[in-house]
Amino acid sequence: MSDVKASITAVGGYVPDYVLTNKALESMVETNDQWITARTGIKERRILKQPEQGSSFLGIKACEDLFSKTSTKPEDIDLVIFATATPDMPVASSAAYLATEIGAVNAFSFDLQSACSSFLYGMSLASSYIESGKYQNILLVGADKMSSIIDYTDRSTCIIFGDGGGAVLFSPNNEGLGLQDEILKTDGTGRQFLKIEAGGSQLPASEKTVKNKQHFVFQDGKTVFKFAVSNMAGVSDEIMRKNNLAASDVDWLVAHQANKRIVDATYKRMNLDSEKVLMNIQRYGNTTSATLPLLLSDYEKQFKKGDNIIFAAFGGGFSWGSIYLKWAYNS
Repeated sequence: MSDVKASITAVGGYVPDYVLTNKALESMVETNDQWITARTGIKERRILKQPEQGSSFLGIKACEDLFSKTSTKPEDIDLVIFATATPDMPVASSAAYLATEIGAVNAFSFDLQSACSSFLYGMSLASSYIESGKYQNILLVGADKMSSIIDYTDRSTCIIFGDGGGAVLFSPNNEGLGLQDEILKTDGTGRQFLKIEAGGSQLPASEKTVKNKQHFVFQDGKTVFKFAVSNMAGVSDEIMRKNNLAASDVDWLVAHQANKRIVDATYKRMNLDSEKVLMNIQRYGNTTSATLPLLLSDYEKQFKKGDNIIFAAFGGGFSWGSIYLKWAYNS
């Protein structure tokens, strides 16, 4: 087995300028700031307002931020993985467009979709490609324009989601730093609880599906919350036990920003101190594929070489998992 690990060597992030506050939502749907904050931890979220711009725009901006902080150039990239639940359009690859726009002329690319777990699964893929020795520089991008699939008259979903993008660069490491272990899981019995019902091959778009608002996200909040608390917390605790990590060994928890109460349940299950838990849900809401890289971008300066980081995510499908990674550089 190769001694090469796949390490993160650069990060970037981007959120749109427009801020949708809880106060603004009060004029759109029956809710209030106190209710939203108490149940989700969210105070505001960013919305992409530029006309005819999709998730690739968010990803491109995140990549531009990443390249501004590294000596690696776009033409050095071998592979671009674009994790997104909201591709620019059906059929045409958003990853291919993003790679071309950023100048990754020597890379092949593809989209990866597993709802809010997409970026976590992308970390596993990027690591496998690096460890195989086939590729040296892999750009993993997570971006979602969730505002494009949200019904802003539906209180159960419109308060939760925002738009944003993040990117990380994976490269080989011979010091034992990088991705150490993973536990990834799925359960297809959960797809009825978090979904967009129409627009796919099972129920193609029609006048009826549009009229019935079946192209917006539907979520059975109580059921999803119950599964997320149990499974995201459980798998994070499991990966610690699997790798003989005590709470004192873990430096940071990078958890999917779906709901503050879910993140709280996860770190408490892991017996971590609250100061080890990275949070930005209050500013961005749930940006789906972008939550994990946006956390890395926001907190990059706090990481130190050798830090033990636990990643965790839960998403529609159901899909969930946890990854154990050793940070590879000092900012």
